Amino acid sequence: MKRVYVILFLAVAIAVGLGLGIAKHPGYVLIDYPHVFRYESGLWSTLAALVAIVLVVFVVWVLLHLVLTSAGVVNPWSGRNRERRVQIAVEQGQLDLAEGRWASAQRNLHRAAEGERQPLLYYLGAAKAANELGRHEDSDNLLERALERQPQAELAVALTHAQLQVDRGNAEGARATLEAMRERHPGNVQVLRQLQHLHQQRGDWSALIHLLPELRKSKAVTAAELTELEHRAWGENLTLVSTREEGEAALEALKRAWEQLSAGQRQEPALVLAYADQLRQLGAQAEAESTLRAALKRGYDSHLARLYGLVVGSDPAKQLHTAEGWLKEHADDSSLLLTLGRLSLQNSLWGKARDYLENSLRLQRNPEACAELARLLARLGETERSNQLFQEGLGLLDERLLALPLPEPARA
Repeated sequence: MKRVYVILFLAVAIAVGLGLGIAKHPGYVLIDYPHVFRYESGLWSTLAALVAIVLVVFVVWVLLHLVLTSAGVVNPWSGRNRERRVQIAVEQGQLDLAEGRWASAQRNLHRAAEGERQPLLYYLGAAKAANELGRHEDSDNLLERALERQPQAELAVALTHAQLQVDRGNAEGARATLEAMRERHPGNVQVLRQLQHLHQQRGDWSALIHLLPELRKSKAVTAAELTELEHRAWGENLTLVSTREEGEAALEALKRAWEQLSAGQRQEPALVLAYADQLRQLGAQAEAESTLRAALKRGYDSHLARLYGLVVGSDPAKQLHTAEGWLKEHADDSSLLLTLGRLSLQNSLWGKARDYLENSLRLQRNPEACAELARLLARLGETERSNQLFQEGLGLLDERLLALPLPEPARA
């Protein structure tokens, strides 16, 4: 309290001293600009006016600063609120996109993209949402806008565009987009993978075959996937070329496609199987038999052995003898026993055929073996057993048939 009294006392003393000084020496100030402005007053009143003006300016400046600072909370157009609105649009847009609310996703992600410095992902999301709504023009415009804002993201935009074209059913447009990127970005794994899936989806096995070396070089797929892909592509291509022509032309086209394979590929069981099966279907039975026999001589394969029983060689007796030679090391192969049963039927060896087919069924209940044995027993007069085998074979083809409701048996 004493300090307060001292301060008050000093303030009063200064005020009294200042008042006495002003009364004794009032001073005089004259500012005159002829014919324009004239100011005349005492020195102390002038100084007081100047101090008052400075204080007013200072107060006004402080108030403006406070208003502008607080406007970040109150003013909806402030920079702080713009950032907040963009963040809300980002979060809501991503949630909408994930949950399939396409219209809201397009609106929010477009708004977020326009407000962000790195807008690529938001434009791509908005384009996907527009595409899902069938607004293809809007989708393309959003992708173009993304490219304008981030030209360095050309590849990402093109990959998204290609996928959206596939979703629209425009496979040819997608292929053109990806081929352009393949030239501009050679060896890019994602471009090659999308092209691979596109060729598979379209059934363009010839194009996929030409893509295989790049897939191998770039390691876009694993070694196991590449091997499976090669087998399927070449196998499907063999089937495809033989269906484009008719008669001898189809057979010649098939042989040309076979010769295009490397020596190693022509020894792959899966490709031999596809080639021999096409030869069989085109009527070149003898060539199919010799192709299968040569392949099985190099290395036994159960699938090849099964097909060997479906072809009719130039010498059925020799064909049966050849197949029986494999039985010594593969007596537990039901497919080989089925083949031996069929070859025995070709040679009219009914008893031997029955034994082989019965043995095949003991190893594995197979619908083909059931059908072959049922046909044989029907001709031998064993109708009841034949009908049982036909019913079993039908059930093995599709076990779901056994669960379907059926009408009551007809009364005699």
